[in-house]
Amino acid sequence: MRRISIVVLFLSVCFVSAATGQKPGCKYSPLWAEFHKQNMQRWNRCENVLNVNNVGKLSLKWSYTTGGAVYSSPAVANGVVYVGGDDYKVYALNAKTGKKLWSYATGNYVDSSPAVANGVVYVGSDNGNLYALNASTGALLWSYATGYGYSSPAVANGVVYVGGGSNVYALNASTGALLWSYATSFSVYPSPAVANGVVYVGSEDNYFYALKASTGALLWSYRTGPIIFSSPAVANGIVYIGSLDDNVYALKGSTGALLWSYPTGNQVDSSPAVADGVVYVGSYDGNVYALNAKTGVKLWSYATGSPVDSSPAAANGVVYVGSLYENAVYALNASTGAKLWSYTTGSTVYSSPSVSNGVVYVGSDDGNVYAFGLK
Repeated sequence: MRRISIVVLFLSVCFVSAATGQKPGCKYSPLWAEFHKQNMQRWNRCENVLNVNNVGKLSLKWSYTTGGAVYSSPAVANGVVYVGGDDYKVYALNAKTGKKLWSYATGNYVDSSPAVANGVVYVGSDNGNLYALNASTGALLWSYATGYGYSSPAVANGVVYVGGGSNVYALNASTGALLWSYATSFSVYPSPAVANGVVYVGSEDNYFYALKASTGALLWSYRTGPIIFSSPAVANGIVYIGSLDDNVYALKGSTGALLWSYPTGNQVDSSPAVADGVVYVGSYDGNVYALNAKTGVKLWSYATGSPVDSSPAAANGVVYVGSLYENAVYALNASTGAKLWSYTTGSTVYSSPSVSNGVVYVGSDDGNVYAFGLK
């Protein structure tokens, strides 16, 4: 290739990376297509617009008012934000403007966070169904009766994994056909994480399960104590999970052996984020914690002033998280825990932020979906 062609190609790549917020050479997606950010860690490794130096300048780009509270965490894919609402609807919004593109009525609350893969939106509803919708039009492709539908789906290798009722389900992503199900002893609220051919998920029966992704066969289980609402994060062969027994756990992914646990001051509903060797998680004691991923040693904590049910999102040295009765969304320095920015919404923030292409998306119980970016 001629030298001038190489220069043009290099400049083109740099321009695209800057325009999309993706770091040059980043092998991961800059999008946030499902609750776990597809790397099972709630970490956008490719974010290159927002950082510790400019995140304090975030301002409201747009907000969209739904007909009910928004517990759902937004998914962002191909210029569209997908989110559920307590007005029984799933929404598709233009990521730049917040304009509604379509909505789909399920018949009950949509607290589940959507997952987007191959032009399809997968999302659960409290009416007990998992829906597959055309991402462009919102047309129903198929639905499957799972039972209570708070769990957020995860999509891997053409399979949708989701909790419903007291079961974990694996469904063909194209047809909705049941591939397998695994019965726990109580409700499965958390969202499964899929890594290295294993499905990890907790249950209200106080156990955390590792299931073979291809068959649903039980590989191991671990009893944490009380109910598990937290969804797991998986990094470097370790599974991180919170429990209502007030602890954060690190388990060996292959065996379930306990590596460490860290006691917070109250229950941990928040799902951990893992980035650069650090676990970030919220607790109902009002704190956001940063723990060494290998040892569980506390690096820092930040007191928000009220319980933290929201799950942190990590991106480019910044941790984003919501707080309940402060009604706020925070941006914290991932290294020190110092507050860099916050925004007060009109009500509690259960929704977990998503960060994509220089914009932070989050829902609030005030019925709005918010998008924050730089001017």
